[in-house]
Amino acid sequence: MNRALFEQIRQLRTEQPNPASAAMDAMATDDFLRMMNDEDQKVALAVREEIPQIAAAAEAIARAFVRGGRLLYVGAGTSGRLGIMDAAECPPTFGVPPTMVRGIIAGGPPAVFAAQEGAEDDPTAGAEALAAECVRSCDVVCGISASGRTPFVLGALEYAKVCGAVTVLVTTNDRRQVEQFCPSADIIIAPNVGPEILAGSTRLKSGTAQKLVLNMLSTAAMVRIGKTYGNIMVDVQPLSAKLRERACGIVMRITGVDYEVAASTLQQAGGNVKAALVMLLAGCDASRAQTLLHAAAGSVRQAVHLHNGAKT
Repeated sequence: MNRALFEQIRQLRTEQPNPASAAMDAMATDDFLRMMNDEDQKVALAVREEIPQIAAAAEAIARAFVRGGRLLYVGAGTSGRLGIMDAAECPPTFGVPPTMVRGIIAGGPPAVFAAQEGAEDDPTAGAEALAAECVRSCDVVCGISASGRTPFVLGALEYAKVCGAVTVLVTTNDRRQVEQFCPSADIIIAPNVGPEILAGSTRLKSGTAQKLVLNMLSTAAMVRIGKTYGNIMVDVQPLSAKLRERACGIVMRITGVDYEVAASTLQQAGGNVKAALVMLLAGCDASRAQTLLHAAAGSVRQAVHLHNGAKT
């Protein structure tokens, strides 16, 4: 037992009781669920207040990607699982390699499926987990910790800072407290979601806020590096029959051509959706389209602009 640690934890926002749920065990189920839904509605607005910090982190991640760097999420328990989930969805959504966005959880892979409660208490393990990933100065390391004081996460961020990586911390505790716990974070994202309906159960509003923030970080960064055209995913890797037809539909939707033209252009482009789009939008061949995309750092829109500018 550690009285000083007890007092520190007791002061955390995430540990406070919520007056709205004080009698929840006596509520009718529908009243309880309405109360829970009312509390959940506060989360999106709390995240909105943190947009300046989220934008700064997303821009840093995009710059890292352009330099060949990675985004590494680090967390424990629910926070770690959320990082792993966001990382796992990036390859199929944006056509990036699985090494580009990675999720690291205290306790390793077994902790994804079963709680490894003691694993979060070791800052050295957090540093060692990042050392195993060979963290570089071109990477961004994003710690995820509702309390902002998880030792595994703090150890990882301290190690990342020494390596010269950009460090981000996503928390739902008071920013001023977290700055004391984690001086190694370059950017702190701290939505104030208020106390949980179950005191200390950060898989609830805190987990929802973290998921929203991670969605914003990875999606905004991918948009910045040209993984979309408008609001459509264009880095689809047509590795199955279903994905080949999806790729054809994307080309048709964006360019307005019919199925036969889209399929033929994709074939000429070697199945590369971006190249097929540039071919049709700019009126050029596959080789020129690839050259333009390379010059435009993979952005279809910028590649077309480059082609049009070269013609004038």
